[in-house]
Amino acid sequence: MGRLGHDFSDPALLVAALSHRSWCAENGQVESNERLEFLGDSVLGMVVTDHLFREYPELNEGQLAKLRASVVSTPALAEMARKVGLGQALLLGKGEDATGGREKPSILGDAMEAVIGALFLDGGRDTAARVVLELLDERIREAAAGPGGRDFKTRLQELVAQRFEELPRYSMTDEGPDHDKRFHATVRVRGAVWGDGVGRSKKEAEQAAAEVACGLLTEGQPLGTRPARVSESRAVDHEKDRTDA
Repeated sequence: MGRLGHDFSDPALLVAALSHRSWCAENGQVESNERLEFLGDSVLGMVVTDHLFREYPELNEGQLAKLRASVVSTPALAEMARKVGLGQALLLGKGEDATGGREKPSILGDAMEAVIGALFLDGGRDTAARVVLELLDERIREAAAGPGGRDFKTRLQELVAQRFEELPRYSMTDEGPDHDKRFHATVRVRGAVWGDGVGRSKKEAEQAAAEVACGLLTEGQPLGTRPARVSESRAVDHEKDRTDA
């Protein structure tokens, strides 16, 4: 489990977190990962709630609750588990293993919560928070950019439609290897470039470009024949801000 970026001082905690009840029943082990799962669920909720509260001050209580629910759901937890290869490390009973238990979202999600609980006990809150936010970072930002969050693409579309009776147009380029690709989006209105954005997904890059364009239009800058292109340094700074978040 080196992908977690934490060396357990008490390896027994990690073993317990990986021990599904089916394996415990077959091997006579008294305690499965269910107690750690209970703890991890609370730690996960605390970490994500604190992060959302600090990073998204423009969202109200209802929006924050919906955003939190979307990023701590069983599919989200299963996705976290797959990122760190948790399925292959699970201790499963023969029957559960034979029926595809290592890929079941419910088993992966529960085990991920148990691992978070183990990280909290072994390394403290900061360690658990670091792992959780590293694994959920992109999902949080994409969810926040959707309905009820910071959906700058929709805002820009509404602004442009109201003022100019047309829709913004996006173009996309990318660079880097498949495992570490960066996308660069450009948004144009009436042929003029109004925003550049970079991100680790196409959606994120388009949201970043739309955010810049929304800012310029909200400030009242008129559309002219000369493109109001965001500077390259500003685009880089924008990506750095999102990466540090």
